[in-house]
Amino acid sequence: QVQLVESGGGSVQAGGSLRLSCEASGSYYSRYWMGWFRQAPGKEREGVACIGSDGSTRYVDSVKGRFTISKDNAKNTLYLEMNSLKADDTAIYFCATSRWSGNYCFTVASYFVDWGQGTQVTVSS
Repeated sequence: QVQLVESGGGSVQAGGSLRLSCEASGSYYSRYWMGWFRQAPGKEREGVACIGSDGSTRYVDSVKGRFTISKDNAKNTLYLEMNSLKADDTAIYFCATSRWSGNYCFTVASYFVDWGQGTQVTVSS
């Protein structure tokens, strides 16, 4: 099992930036897919971005060009850099890790088995 702890959430005004971090421990394997998901009040959990074994990335259309997912294998840490934030980005953000490896990942929750507790991001307009 992998333990995941997110940090970096907070409240910002529209147009601002935040960087989320997710530190992994336990049976973590750096080649597993990792991803960021979010859940807004009254909505289903949505895949935001994922990163594959070789660093290939995939994003949901609504965040392309604004968000960047990356990871530091030496630190077992996943990041999500969020710029030009909008009110619609308000949600609880979760990091997750899969048992799938390979260069092309999918931002589909069913592929991911370990989840962090989430961190709140609030964007005011």
